[in-house]
Amino acid sequence: MSQIKIYALEKTIVEFRNLLSNAIHQALVESLNYPVEKKFQRFIGLAHDDFIYPEDRSENYIIIEISMFEGRTNEAKKRLIQTIFSNIQQQCGISLQDIEITIFETPKSNWGIRGKNADELQLNYQVNV
Repeated sequence: MSQIKIYALEKTIVEFRNLLSNAIHQALVESLNYPVEKKFQRFIGLAHDDFIYPEDRSENYIIIEISMFEGRTNEAKKRLIQTIFSNIQQQCGISLQDIEITIFETPKSNWGIRGKNADELQLNYQVNV
């Protein structure tokens, strides 16, 4: 399970939402063997006054936060991050300088999904990759 939050200026979200969505989800599928149908994303568009970032970033600056079950190897997480960078640069034309990614991992017991704790669910994909 992965939940994705994408923060950016509202105009950046409007311009790139679909491309970013595809680029990020494609990276999850390729890097973590994630099921194609499991797409959980939230786009948070911010006003200029509500998004403060360094001067060496452009108006296309984005922050991607990924919450997911623990269990993936460091190599898999590094592969995911690099694939997201590459996909966004290639598919959206956004500079690597303007992309920041953070992964937050928690035990399945800390998730509630479809009326159950996630550690009680039967998943149709492997977490330990």
